[in-house]
Amino acid sequence: MKKHLLTYGKALGFFITWLLTVIIMAIPAVGEPSFFYGHAVYLRLWWEFLPLLGVLLATGFFLWAVEKRKITVAIWRNPLKNIAYGLLLGFIWLGSVVGFLYLVGVFSFGDKNNVSHMPIWFTSVLLNVIMQNLLVRGYIFSLFREKYNTIVAIILTTVLFTAMHAGAFEAGIVAVCNIVTMSIFVSLLLIYTESLLAPIITHFIWNSIGCLILGVVSMADDYPNLLNCSLSGTTLISGGVFGIEGSIVVFVMNVLLITFMSYLIKKRPKHCIYDHSD
Repeated sequence: MKKHLLTYGKALGFFITWLLTVIIMAIPAVGEPSFFYGHAVYLRLWWEFLPLLGVLLATGFFLWAVEKRKITVAIWRNPLKNIAYGLLLGFIWLGSVVGFLYLVGVFSFGDKNNVSHMPIWFTSVLLNVIMQNLLVRGYIFSLFREKYNTIVAIILTTVLFTAMHAGAFEAGIVAVCNIVTMSIFVSLLLIYTESLLAPIITHFIWNSIGCLILGVVSMADDYPNLLNCSLSGTTLISGGVFGIEGSIVVFVMNVLLITFMSYLIKKRPKHCIYDHSD
């Protein structure tokens, strides 16, 4: 019982520490500094930077001060290989969904918009993705994996990740299932590569190309999109007003990727799979 209370207490403490950053953002002088007025692109960059800073500070404090470096969070392991994994799986993931929807006549390309400062918008998406993955699959994932096992870590962090995307519940059961399966897929990618780098890159491809280029992945309302792409047909296939993340096609693709990653993990030599279980 003491082990459980201590483990869950640490996870809660880590999350609350990060949450303080979000609360601080609500202070107008911090969240909307005057020198950003009239510059939406820099304001969005600032809004993505603050939560990431909170995660970095919380991660450093808990790994060094609380865990005394007994738990590690691997981020930059085998960078070239894991960047390649991330890019490949990211484009397969998004490309397969969009390609299928295009072939069946659900997805169509539209006019081009004039979007300035696109590199900065991409940077904002990257900061957001790093924050999400480090918050959910960084210290908390490593903690549960160390104290329990990989399955428990996947389940508990998937619950947390789904709760962070509460808007999916408004979109319906398919959108919720997509969030859950997406989290499982990315967690398995983390397990296979033993690094957060590949999950971050894969998630970044999905969000940046899907939102900033195609406009069919939902992020904050102030994010622009380069192309006016449209989705038509039944909501079950197109996702309706919630974009492709409300589509059953994404769910099917996620399940296929989960199956693929599970196969790769199973085929790896046992000594290569880092796992802790009591």
